[in-house]
Amino acid sequence: MTHQLTNAEITSYQEDGYLILHGFFNEKEVSKLYHVAIEDDAISRHSIDLNDQSGKKTKLALWYTPGDDVYGLLTRSQRIALAVGYLMDGESPVCHYHSKLMQKEPKVGGAWEWHQDYGYWYKNEFLFPDQMISVMVAITEATKENGCLQVIKGSHKMGRVEHGSAGEQAGASQRYVDLALKTMELIYVELKPGDTLFFHANVLHRSEANLSDQSRWSLISAYNRQSNIPYNEKSASCLIPLSIVPDSALLSAGDAGLTEKADFLTHNDATQ
Repeated sequence: MTHQLTNAEITSYQEDGYLILHGFFNEKEVSKLYHVAIEDDAISRHSIDLNDQSGKKTKLALWYTPGDDVYGLLTRSQRIALAVGYLMDGESPVCHYHSKLMQKEPKVGGAWEWHQDYGYWYKNEFLFPDQMISVMVAITEATKENGCLQVIKGSHKMGRVEHGSAGEQAGASQRYVDLALKTMELIYVELKPGDTLFFHANVLHRSEANLSDQSRWSLISAYNRQSNIPYNEKSASCLIPLSIVPDSALLSAGDAGLTEKADFLTHNDATQ
């Protein structure tokens, strides 16, 4: 059954800059996603490594075009489409910007430095961060030990913070991060498989390296309102209205993985 956001949940997102919905996807759905992902040749071929400041590598595969594979059926599901529609400003259609499979392996998975997603997207010349959102579905358990996401509660209200290079990543100004941590609460987003985090494009967030014995995999999809036109973005996916599918589609469909039609990000594009 599609989760209908309550007024309290919408208000919580607006105040805190994030919203956690536990059990948003059920065990069967997440298990199917995980087993397809670990055997997906396209994911293996197109995964890229980005160095953090210590030289550890964060591994991800990012694509723009959602298809009829298990990832696309999840990101185009009615439950996500309705939720992001309630949480983003604006009235124009919801569009899929990109999705990425984050693979933080035991002992070697690197950190993500403090940043805002809009710290990346600003250079693509999107004008309205309130019309953008990221949705993270936990595929495996996320804990402090295996490098779960950390957010600074309410930091989206600061607006965009200046970003510079942090290894091969974009990092927010450490001065403003330190000031934010003096003022606002640090939250460790520990999740069970199927739990889902919605977070604003300007929320400051990071994750530690995975020094545990347990992998941490998650699927993060970014969404945009069609009216929020970017002026420096190669992909047109962020302007194509989402082709919504029933929530039942994920389990009723086959076990198809990604194809080249997904339009993958390359390492060169990621580090420009």
